[in-house]
Amino acid sequence: MKLPDFPWDALAPYGDKAKKHPDGIIDLSVGTPVDATPAFIQEELVRASNSPGYPLTIGSPDLRAAIRTWAEKILGVSGDYDVLPTIGSKELVAWLPTFLEAKNVNFPDVAYPTYLVGAIIAGAKPQPVGISPESWSKSDLTWINTPSNPTGRVHSRSELQAVINYSRENNAVIASDECYLNFPADGVSEPISLLNVANGDNRNLISVYSLSKRSNLAGYRAGVVVGDPQLIEKIREIRKHAGMLVPAPVQRAMAVALGDEVHVTEQAARYAARRKVLKPALEKAGFTMEFSDAGLYIWCTRNERDWDSVAWLAERGVLATPGSFYGEAGSKYIRVALTSTDAHIAQAAKRISE
Repeated sequence: MKLPDFPWDALAPYGDKAKKHPDGIIDLSVGTPVDATPAFIQEELVRASNSPGYPLTIGSPDLRAAIRTWAEKILGVSGDYDVLPTIGSKELVAWLPTFLEAKNVNFPDVAYPTYLVGAIIAGAKPQPVGISPESWSKSDLTWINTPSNPTGRVHSRSELQAVINYSRENNAVIASDECYLNFPADGVSEPISLLNVANGDNRNLISVYSLSKRSNLAGYRAGVVVGDPQLIEKIREIRKHAGMLVPAPVQRAMAVALGDEVHVTEQAARYAARRKVLKPALEKAGFTMEFSDAGLYIWCTRNERDWDSVAWLAERGVLATPGSFYGEAGSKYIRVALTSTDAHIAQAAKRISE
């Protein structure tokens, strides 16, 4: 199966249109963090910059200890599990089906495009599926995503338990992408990890995390996978052969970042405040919110073709993402990112309202 065209290339003409606005473009499409990497993390990276030797694929002892402490304290992981640093989370999403030699891969029908790409790279059969495992075909690997990118939907505890039951009944691996776990919307209960619901029985279960948004480390390429020790051992052995090493200074920075939750809470408050500014402006313009219960995005519709909504915003100098980038089921939606400065979010809200 041929890889799909890179979707962002199709958005370029709308970006050109938005750039013609007299006050310039406000890009709310890609979702690249704009807030500063906390100073204490930058300082640790600098202190570790003299790194003449090769880093450990498994992760340094300090980093592994930091991941385990964070996983137990913040995620509620228990039982027998292992941890592994990754080169951002996208690396693992793209290569996991290959690592596990999967033949059939399920993923959400509205989803981050790399789940599909990873299945294609592995030569596996990709299958978009709904939320309930009752509708799922049997697979070697099933991705879930909570909170969802792009919709912000959060899996309930009972939904996660149903996913675990499916895994047990079919001896299937479940990979839970939980990169946006730290960012609930105001008034919404905290998202929970699949591994918390597993209650210590982590067989065939792994969860994937990123420090890109949590700690504004997108440029560092820092990710983590936690879960079933046998699965992580298999992933680790392949990565050792393939040279997938997280640089030693980044490992040091990750260790200190995972040891602090204050900066994460502060960042979550920034995104919550931006959501409060942007959401009413979009509603005033006729958009209806769906889900958007957590994460960094607003998922909304005017019940028109997604590209028409993108064009309408581009005329006002605001660039959003068409929902069809995330599957055919998203073709009447747009994703609007909160990853812009407070000033740009306020200006975007003003343009949309007017």
